[in-house]
This record gives sequence, C-alpha cells and structure tokens, in this order.
Amino acid sequence: MRPKLLTTMQSYSRSLFLSDLAAGVTVAMVALPLSLAIAIASGAEPGKGLITAIVAGFLISLLGGSKVQIGGPTGAFIVVVFGVIADHGYDGLVLATLMAGVILLVAGYLRMGRLIRFVPGAVVNGFTIGIAIIIATSQLADLFGLHTGKLPADFLDKLPALWEARASFSVSAFAIGLGTMFLILLFKRLAPKLPGLIVAVAITSAVVALALLPVDTIHSRFGALPNHLPMPHLPEITAARLIELAPSAFTIAFLAAIESLLSALVADGMIGSKHRSNAEVIAQGFANIGSALFGGMPATGAIARTATNVRAGGKTPVAGIVAAFTVMLVMLFFAHWAGYLAMPALAGLLLLTAWNMSEPHKWRSYLSAKKSDQFLLLLTLSLTVLADLTVAIGTGVALGLIFAALENRKARA
Repeated sequence: MRPKLLTTMQSYSRSLFLSDLAAGVTVAMVALPLSLAIAIASGAEPGKGLITAIVAGFLISLLGGSKVQIGGPTGAFIVVVFGVIADHGYDGLVLATLMAGVILLVAGYLRMGRLIRFVPGAVVNGFTIGIAIIIATSQLADLFGLHTGKLPADFLDKLPALWEARASFSVSAFAIGLGTMFLILLFKRLAPKLPGLIVAVAITSAVVALALLPVDTIHSRFGALPNHLPMPHLPEITAARLIELAPSAFTIAFLAAIESLLSALVADGMIGSKHRSNAEVIAQGFANIGSALFGGMPATGAIARTATNVRAGGKTPVAGIVAAFTVMLVMLFFAHWAGYLAMPALAGLLLLTAWNMSEPHKWRSYLSAKKSDQFLLLLTLSLTVLADLTVAIGTGVALGLIFAALENRKARA
C-alpha cells in the first residue's frame, strides 16, 4: 500500500523532472476545459470542477499506486452527480463524496482493491456506454443553442423537451460546437502531442468574443469563475442525512474504484509497469475526502488524461502534481479569461468525450461475445439510461455473479 511516489523518488533525476514538468503542463491544459465542462454537465458550478482537479488530482498523484495516473472529475460521474444534486442539493453531494472517500479508505486498508476483477466486463461496458449516451444527450441543448429552461433529469422526458425547443435553434452555437469538434479531431491527427482540447476550445471561444456572436459563455451563464481555493470545511452531518445518502455514496465509491483501477491497468500496459491496487484505492479515498472538504466533486483516475500524460512524457507521479499546481495557477491568475469559454465549444468537447467513452472500436467484439455477456451489457446499458445507475450496477453485478456460478457448475459437471 506504499505510494508509488516514494518508490520513484529513490532514483529521481533532473531529466525525469523535466519530462514530468512538460507532461504535467500538457495534462493541465487538457484537464482545464474538461473539468469545467464536466462540472457544468453535472449540474454544478464550473468552478467546482477546477477545485476537484486541483485538490483531488494532487492527492491521487501524491498517494496513488500508479506511476502515471492522473485524477480529477470524470465523465463517468456526471450521471450520479447530476442525480444527487437534483435530489439532495449540492451540500448532499459534498457529504456523499465525503462518505465515499471513507468507504474507499476502508476498502483499501482491507486490501479489497483486487476484488474489482470480479465485476463482469460486460457490466462495465454496459454502464459506460449508458453514461456516454446520457452525457451526449445532456449536451444537445448547448450544441444547438436551444432555450429549454431546466431540462428534466429523466432521459425519456428530456428528449421531448429538447424537441419542443427546436424553434430556438442557433446557427452560431451549432457552428461553434461543430468547429470545436473538428479542431479537436484535427489536432489529434496532425499534432497528437499538442493539448488540442484547450487550443480548440480557446480558438472557437475567441471567435465568439471577437465576432460578438450571440452564444452563451461560462461567464454569461454562471458569472465569474473563482480565483482562489475556498477554506476547507465539513458539510452538515446528521444520522438521517448519512442514511439518506448512503446509496449514492456507495455508487460514487464503486465508480471511483473501478474507473481508477481500470485506468491504472491501461497505464500499466502503456509503460510496462505494475500498479499497486490497494494504494490506488486508498489514494482515491483521501482524494474524495479532500475534494469534499474544499467543496469539490467526486474524483477518480481519468483514463484519457492518464494516457495523455504518458504520451506527453510523464514518468512519475510528479507529473500529476505539476498538473494540479498548473490548474491552480490558471485559477489564481487567468480565471477571468477562462470565463470566456463558449458553452457550445464545451458541449462539443463533451460529445467527443462521450463518443470515446463508449469505445466504438469494441462494438464489433460485443456481437461475437457469449449470449450471457451480451444480455448483461444490454441490460446494464438500458437500466443506466432508463432507470438509475445504482440499480444498473447492482443488478448487473448480481446477475454476472450468478451467471459465473452457473457456468462454473456446468463446467464441473
């Protein structure tokens, strides 16, 4: 359960630091627009995403079990966070995040990190695709510039509300959203080491500002971004509140554990290393507690940002620490300029994020999977979109364990 940072520091050098420094700054430029966009899509103030990227990102790199893991707010939490805020308010989310952190600490110290392998892959793929669908749907209003008011949280109610607002379609907003998506893909192809996300969003947002286009920005919708970290404080804690938020806290803890460990596994394959699963779970626990104390959101290891870190030359957890401090410097000195980022640009960014989350390159393999896995994937996907993520995960894992037991019994017979 020893953090990887302590191991890497034994042979740390100037050349490693220079590599980590360059990678950390690059990752920060990717994390900045994503953190803002994820917070907004989750129904929170955009500044909460920055707080999470700074506090949780720092703690995940400081205490984690992976050399190159990058942590912060991720798209997987959008559905859960949106629901908790809608039902319990933002204070409820903070308490649920704090509880989830404690649950993760207990799980890590009980060495439960390796139990993640018992979660069926079909369930993971099903709820990931379901989350991607919900994220994409939530961004259509900003992409098309629709005036919808507050959209219903329920997926089936959201679609008619979007259709009813079709008369407010904005060509300017749609052009900015599509332009951002085009630039992101272009930079990814032509200059993969460039932090294309922030460059693309900055370019199209600059077009909005210079051309005085009638397009919403972060500042016009939410006001000024915070330019400092708040003082840490505990949320209101009562027995009734703890019981009420327990299901949400367990869902957050489960998602944080599974996504961080999956991300760490992906990183292992990229750098030829091996992460420490229990240390990673403990780091996620401290990170979510820390984020909650500063009024932030749930956090976990982010696969896309971790891969960006590796491609940018990150070698040790110092890169993640540099990234957290870089985001903090942006908050301190450039928050005013970040407020000019255009909402359709962030919507385009999240639409591509949702597409990548769904892992379309794997879709063909799902068709050749065994019938039980296909059933689990479709069931988890459907429950995630139409019901509730907690129900989807609980049902999927339970049925997956039953199917596995039946297959083992059949194999022994």
